[in-house]
Amino acid sequence: MTKTPLHLSFFALIVSVVLSAGACPADGFKSIFDGQTLDGWKALDMSYWSVREGAITGQSTPEHPCTSNQFLVWQGGDVSDFEVKLKFRVTGNGCNSGVQFRSKIRPDGLAVGYQADIYQSGPYLGGVCDEIHSRQGPELLTANGQRTVIDASGKRTATDLGTQATMKPAGQWNDYHITAKGRHITLRINGELCSELIDKEEGHSDLEGILGLQLRSGQPMTVQFKDIFLKQLSD
Repeated sequence: MTKTPLHLSFFALIVSVVLSAGACPADGFKSIFDGQTLDGWKALDMSYWSVREGAITGQSTPEHPCTSNQFLVWQGGDVSDFEVKLKFRVTGNGCNSGVQFRSKIRPDGLAVGYQADIYQSGPYLGGVCDEIHSRQGPELLTANGQRTVIDASGKRTATDLGTQATMKPAGQWNDYHITAKGRHITLRINGELCSELIDKEEGHSDLEGILGLQLRSGQPMTVQFKDIFLKQLSD
């Protein structure tokens, strides 16, 4: 029997651990999903959520339809100024999902607040939405490819960023990078800056709240999230 040198065995073990945990970003990011269980995550109805292929999986089917939006919330506390990096993919007709941040959860399990949107294409992909639509004007606060400034009265001024988000082919993983610092929010998908929001609207510009994942009601679909890393930003 051929023996493998001890130092090579140790190196192989380290590589295996790193690959199984996902590529952790540097500079203060920490993993908030262990890749195996839903420990540290909770939804009002957990029947839609599981871990498959090392990813948090939200799924609705004809046998188990989703008639109301479902939200899986990270139990590590509220976030204020932060960065999140994660991978996602969606399958199904009319797939629509998102990442809630600085939001509140109602007693019925619905989320109210900012959502980094996930859609197949178009203005909603990589845009910032107002989930539950709690203010005047469209629920889409800033669209894919736009920089929007909302003043104290709620007036919106949008300009073209010159870059847009695009999804990778079906079945492939996409990268989401969400940054919120004060009233300034930026979203990037697959490395492209896709939307920017400066929100000064009085009574609606939330500066802290929960972090969560959405499974949208409607047609059967599957959404998956993995390699979820959070960095809390200091002043």
